[in-house]
Amino acid sequence: MSHDHGNGAAPTRAGSRHAGRLLASFALVAAFFVVEVVAGVATGSLALLSDAGHMLADVVGLGLALAAIHLASRHEGRRRHAAQRRHTFGLYRLEILAAFVNALLLFGVAGYVLVEAVRRLGDPPEVVGAPMLVVAVLGLAVNLVAFALLREGARESLNVEAAYVEVVADTLGSVGVIVAGVLLQVFGWTWADPVIGAAIGLWILPRTFRLGRRAVRVLLQSAPLGFDVAALERELGGVPGVVDVHDLHVWTLTSEMDAASAHLMTTPDADPHQVLDRARALLHDGYAIDHTTFQVEPDSHTGCTEVTW
Repeated sequence: MSHDHGNGAAPTRAGSRHAGRLLASFALVAAFFVVEVVAGVATGSLALLSDAGHMLADVVGLGLALAAIHLASRHEGRRRHAAQRRHTFGLYRLEILAAFVNALLLFGVAGYVLVEAVRRLGDPPEVVGAPMLVVAVLGLAVNLVAFALLREGARESLNVEAAYVEVVADTLGSVGVIVAGVLLQVFGWTWADPVIGAAIGLWILPRTFRLGRRAVRVLLQSAPLGFDVAALERELGGVPGVVDVHDLHVWTLTSEMDAASAHLMTTPDADPHQVLDRARALLHDGYAIDHTTFQVEPDSHTGCTEVTW
């Protein structure tokens, strides 16, 4: 006997709740990106171009985040449409894919900046400090606004967090460009520009790695970070009437949307309805997982344990 329980109405995803702030950040950053590229080329500043590169990653990343949220929400609104039958879990995973692509973009930008910094240390070009400093201050203001817009959503959505990490990196980059501009203006230290550009690249790499690793875990359908699957198996095995638990899976669909499934083998006299209700309550109360699928089967049933994956 099989019993399935899903979370009735579609949940409100964390990313969707912050789509408006993502859009405002996208418009703001995209507009200033153009300004920073022009200023970076005109002044010859690697630190400024490095910051512009991070802003480009922001523009692409924010655009991907918005597109993923829009497509997932649009699909969610067409639950009876043919697409719903093709994508039985919806398009929620697009948000995680967008976060992963954002991480790849950040790796690429950081790598370019590090290579260019090494090249410029050997042959430092002429850098115009005053315009570089002005643009950097304006860039810092833009990044601080975007930082404030995305901060709350970053706690709830991996997709928004990816955009947030990019903005944080940009904020630091703008501070670095300001420091480089001051050192260039006051002391004439041409080496400050490539060194600070490289420091920005090095600072962002470990954060980007952590973000990418989290996105990969979701894409590989690993159990949520820190989730004790063995403990859950023991607790399900302790439900009255259950004699065996197998084919247990726990995974994350997208931010704040975990799911679980399992086969629960029971004694012949066990009430399958009570077993199902207690198993559902266990996942809800102990693990905050509401989308659960349980197959309740008598211990005389054979064949299920032959599945090897």
